[in-house]
Amino acid sequence: MEKFGKSQPVKRVEDVRFLTGHGNYLEDCAPDGALRAWVLRSPVAHGEITALDVAEARAAEGVHMVVTLQDLQAAGLITTMDATVVKNRDKSDGAAPERHMLANGRVRFVGEPIAVVVADTLEQARDAGELIEVDIADLPVKLDLEAGGEPLHAEAPDNKAFDWGMGDEEATKAAFETAAHTVSLQVADNRIIVNAMEPRGCFASWEAERLHFTFGGQGVWGAKSQLAAKLGLEEDAVHVMTPDVGGGFGMKAMTYPEYFVVAHAARTLAQPVFWMSDRTEAMLSDNAGRDLTSLAELAFDADLKITAYRVQTRCNLGAYNSQFGQPIQTQLFSRVLTGVYDIKTTWLQVEGIYTNTTQVDAYRGAGRPEAIYVLERLMDRAARELGVDPFELHRRNFIAPAQFPYATATGESYDVGDFAMILSRACEEADMQGFAARRSADVANGKLRGVGLCYYIESILGDPSEGAEVEFLEDGRVNIYVGTQSNGQGHETVYAQFLADQTGIPADKITTIQGDSDRIAKGGGTGGSRSVTTQANATLATVEVMVAAFAPFLADEMGVEAEAVHFDGETFRAPGSNLTPSLLETAEMARAQGRVDLLRHTARAQLPGRSFPNGAHIAEVVIDPETGVSVVDRYTVVDDFGNLINPMLAEGQVHGGVVQGLGQAMMEHVVHDEDGQLLTATFMDYALPRAADVPMIDFTSEPVPSTQNPMGMKGCGEAGTVGALAAVANAVQDATWDKGLRQVDMPFTPLKLWEALRNGTKAACE
Repeated sequence: MEKFGKSQPVKRVEDVRFLTGHGNYLEDCAPDGALRAWVLRSPVAHGEITALDVAEARAAEGVHMVVTLQDLQAAGLITTMDATVVKNRDKSDGAAPERHMLANGRVRFVGEPIAVVVADTLEQARDAGELIEVDIADLPVKLDLEAGGEPLHAEAPDNKAFDWGMGDEEATKAAFETAAHTVSLQVADNRIIVNAMEPRGCFASWEAERLHFTFGGQGVWGAKSQLAAKLGLEEDAVHVMTPDVGGGFGMKAMTYPEYFVVAHAARTLAQPVFWMSDRTEAMLSDNAGRDLTSLAELAFDADLKITAYRVQTRCNLGAYNSQFGQPIQTQLFSRVLTGVYDIKTTWLQVEGIYTNTTQVDAYRGAGRPEAIYVLERLMDRAARELGVDPFELHRRNFIAPAQFPYATATGESYDVGDFAMILSRACEEADMQGFAARRSADVANGKLRGVGLCYYIESILGDPSEGAEVEFLEDGRVNIYVGTQSNGQGHETVYAQFLADQTGIPADKITTIQGDSDRIAKGGGTGGSRSVTTQANATLATVEVMVAAFAPFLADEMGVEAEAVHFDGETFRAPGSNLTPSLLETAEMARAQGRVDLLRHTARAQLPGRSFPNGAHIAEVVIDPETGVSVVDRYTVVDDFGNLINPMLAEGQVHGGVVQGLGQAMMEHVVHDEDGQLLTATFMDYALPRAADVPMIDFTSEPVPSTQNPMGMKGCGEAGTVGALAAVANAVQDATWDKGLRQVDMPFTPLKLWEALRNGTKAACE
């Protein structure tokens, strides 16, 4: 049997549905006549609630209920939101202040939910919400990443959530003291708003003593267990579903306060309740991404080999701990701290700071793009200060193929890699030999052209185990039930294609079933680029179970011993028998004989280890110094994703990831005023890349198959973003270096570059 897909670039079957307006998103499947929920949010960033009167709102036309925190608590809900904390350097736990579903006497960011109105229509709910009397006594607002200021929480009097460390601080210090060369750089990683095409939303109903809850998320099982726990229900009394999802990117991987309130309202009123955020509401309340600053330092010997690496980071958690906020810039950042380089001595220290802003959590890559951005910016700076070509400095420090499997200084085990080969291929694909001529032509036209390199590596995250179930239907079709959740990546196509590759069942007869906790008992959801590797591994295990179950049945039909029956990937065969049934034909034979036990097959499987996608991104940026306008003119990616099931889908994932990286690097810019008001809360103020802002992205697959799964795959969902940030930033730095700029930070807006080229480095960092 083949152990990996046939790598055919099959078009996505779900696209026909999406492009013809037949997608089944939240607003498409919300119950007719559902009550509508509207959320009253804090208009100030920090203050004590001195009065909250909802009586007039409750009496308003069409209103069925108005919910405050006190109402939730009186109903017996556990109103605290789940959050993960890390250990401090002194082994104590990071700060764990309570965050309630609705404001508990104090508000700490603009947009924090205070009350929820449920009415017959959204207009009635909104009108009633405006009748709520709320008085808030302002408190000082904290926005910077320094410890101190007005405490947001008693548990963190200096607003420091944690002080986390990994590595050998003393050995790293000693290596720097004896180094032939040292290089340092302060690197800022700007905050972004995720802005999925479909905003967050949910609806719920209470039927036959069960909660039925539907939301746009990245997996139903986490929401199921949390809803049960918070509402005091048995898990069997909670049914969670996810329809088509218009983008998640990590932001939809966790639960949010509105989900619990809507579920409570539906149970209390015994009527369906629907909530959908509008765009500004989403910008105010969705978890943000990135938002950190790092002092990074490299030590080199006389041959320019890295001897030590040290990073000190301060990250913005927002007003509260979000579900995964503390681990992202600590544990996840550390996974790829040393990148693709042979570095044995490291020290990473991270301090988390509370501010009066929306929470920060996972955004495409979740800690790994941040770590690679810091390292690759510093590698580029080191090459410039040490007088060596950046490409050469990379090659000199790569982990060599003979060193694999390679144990990193932070505890990872890279199984395989050939980084120098990938980089050489990238230089060819990017036509680096022609770069000097392109730069000269731009100089003649008064333009600045720069080239930037980022060599990234990513660590696949999440539960390494997953399950799959294959069901044969009466009409000759097949269902495959999966534990991951598509957010637009093409799972319906790729899972059907992989099962078809392994079994010979035509892909157009296979339907992927996902996002239903009643139909799928367990799953790990989608995140951390885990989906294809874990799900394909589970599918392989299910195919093995299926073949083993059918063999004794067919042995009787063929008149042979069960051991003689084998499956060649398309048909069953046995020496001495002329029967060569396919799996579909075998299932029909079983059905005809009443063997319903042979019509469903399931298995769980666990990957032996994580895989590590890696690759080279080379960007060329052209800047007009007269206007500050910059254009990403060329973009080349050569990725090692291991074996691919569908190269077309992999390329699409890379394109999407690169565009999100370009957006952060070139234009996405979150701005708060001194009072904590979000000034970039509409698409008039917050810039997203359009087609005209994105170059043709050249993608090449150069696989070095992983040894950590039988398919040799490595995952690809987040890789484009991981590589894009530093590639673009280094290209901008290259273009401006000869103009005297020694630091340029994202986003590279026209105004910032125009001022920097006139006023120097200080302007580029503001």
